[in-house]
Amino acid sequence: MGMHIIIDGYNLVRQSRELSRIDRTDITRGREALIEMLAAYRRFKPHRITVVFDGAGAPVLSPGRDRMKGIAIVFSRGGETADAVIGRMARREGETALVVSSDLAVVRNAQACGAAVVESTEFEARMAMAGALEAGEPTEENQQARRVSTRKKGEGRRLPKRLRQNQRRTAKL
Repeated sequence: MGMHIIIDGYNLVRQSRELSRIDRTDITRGREALIEMLAAYRRFKPHRITVVFDGAGAPVLSPGRDRMKGIAIVFSRGGETADAVIGRMARREGETALVVSSDLAVVRNAQACGAAVVESTEFEARMAMAGALEAGEPTEENQQARRVSTRKKGEGRRLPKRLRQNQRRTAKL
């Protein structure tokens, strides 16, 4: 069973410099721009992706669930927050879930369910890197990753098991 990436939609949009600029002018265009970026990312990394938005910003007469370009889109119901939906999904998916959010409450809830967690800004950077690799453009991060340092880094220290597991799961992004 593959990884299921669950994204706190508005959190990612508003943490992103580019997407937040679009979102400020038109909330629908901000959502669509995020979905376009995720679709490009999914072409490079074929994980299951679900974006969860608060239902308060949902288009009028829209279904609670939708699918665009292979990305599952979920709007929370009236009286329910996207955070609650993400928590429920993380609980159901368990260790196969990877939650993308910078909201501390969402992060803690997901970790308590055994899901891996990535901050919104870090995930956006990984999406941008995947897009650059897909386009064949060299980026600074790619060029720096190729440089090998022979400098000693000191005594090795092992991270706690929970952090090592989180790193292993996020490395698949």
